[in-house]
Amino acid sequence: MKRTSPIHIDWKPDRKNSKPVYQQIIQFVCDKVASGEWPIGTRLPSQRKMAELFGINRSTVTTAIDELASYGIIVGCHGAGTQIASNTWSLLLSPAPDWSRFISSGFFQENNNTIQAINRLEFVPNIMRLGTGELDPRLFPSDMWQNILQKVSRQVTSLGYLEPLGLLELRKAISAYMEKLGIIAPPSCILITSGALQALQLISVCLLQSGSTVFTEAPTYLKSLQVFQSAGMKLSGVPMDKEGMQYWKLASALKADRLQGSSILYTIPTNQNPTGITMPDSRRKDLMNFCVENRLPIIEDGAYHELCYDGQPPIPLKAIDKTGTVIYLGSASKTLAPGLRIGWIIAPEPIVQRLGDVKMQMDYGASSISQWIFAEFLESGLYSKYLSDLKCELRRRRDHALAVLDKYYQELAEWNIPIGGFYIWLTFKDNVQMERLFEKAAKAGILLNPGDMYDFERNNSLRLSYAYTSCEEFENGIVKLAQIIKEIM
Repeated sequence: MKRTSPIHIDWKPDRKNSKPVYQQIIQFVCDKVASGEWPIGTRLPSQRKMAELFGINRSTVTTAIDELASYGIIVGCHGAGTQIASNTWSLLLSPAPDWSRFISSGFFQENNNTIQAINRLEFVPNIMRLGTGELDPRLFPSDMWQNILQKVSRQVTSLGYLEPLGLLELRKAISAYMEKLGIIAPPSCILITSGALQALQLISVCLLQSGSTVFTEAPTYLKSLQVFQSAGMKLSGVPMDKEGMQYWKLASALKADRLQGSSILYTIPTNQNPTGITMPDSRRKDLMNFCVENRLPIIEDGAYHELCYDGQPPIPLKAIDKTGTVIYLGSASKTLAPGLRIGWIIAPEPIVQRLGDVKMQMDYGASSISQWIFAEFLESGLYSKYLSDLKCELRRRRDHALAVLDKYYQELAEWNIPIGGFYIWLTFKDNVQMERLFEKAAKAGILLNPGDMYDFERNNSLRLSYAYTSCEEFENGIVKLAQIIKEIM
């Protein structure tokens, strides 16, 4: 609830503390906001009044206020003084991350043996990839691509470094495109990244403290990565049902975690990877209310949001975000081409500016030519046309895959029916030794993605993909796999 008059402050900075006074003020304000004592809309005393209360020069207060404003934590409102503007992501910008501690860790944690084997086997000639999270290369729009390249070759006269947030023309095009999905984001709130995975890396090293907890669905694509664990964070799985994450089961874990450090929520609410589950609008609204109430920042991964075949996709969480709680990740990897290496982050401007600064330290910007190419795809309208054709083909493949499973796996397993995306989550009725199945299938020329690599505990599932194989190839592989399963059961 907004306060109509400035709050009373009975705190003073410690002159004997080695920390500069302006930093003590910043920490004091952040602590009050983080604890919930000062909610969004809380009015602060004037700078002159705070200087009197603290017994310090007004210039010191001004320095602290300016830095808090740069984080997006406070904002000056005409006729209403200075107010608290954000109580989630902006708090994570202060203090600055300890880069030396991160660098001294020295390496990313290695993938588990199954994931390393998959990364090798994907490049074995003629292997049938039944779980790959990638589009069939034969769906690549070659004619459209040549048309785009010809246009770009006439427009681009140099390929120098671009500004920290990325090509302005592309950010404008993404802004207009996102508006069609219900997300209002000016170009200043968009950062171009080298794929969505880099977005997660930026967030992990720039916004999160070592020891933070990342809550996410169980199972989740994030479990197959080491990006957060390598930065000293821990993952905590939240159970799912047919409508997605059971967010209410977070309450007790969140309360306990508050005592240890910061927490965030990572979710793929639309065509979730690996289960294919899509969260309905009603649960999205309830989840958003829960996170706002608990000041729990959200990373919304929208990699598969555009790939809904049955009706309109649900509204993104970011589209109903009124408090800057959600950071949205978009990507061209799942729809157009993974090798383009173009993704984007949508977040409050102070967050985007900080992430953009760190990205410049990492690689000095995403590929210039890739940014020009994707901008032309969006501005020309060819991307929307291509996406429409792609969804028709993927719907055909999904329907055929479901029919094949109905024909051959009724006695062996159960599975979901996704409204889009790439994946069918299949769970065997009887126990199957996944390691043995993976090895025997690989020897038979079939590459699988066992469900264990996405989960927090052993399961009896497979992530199947109909996006990489033709209908005939998928059926041949599924029939062959059924024979292998019966041999080892």
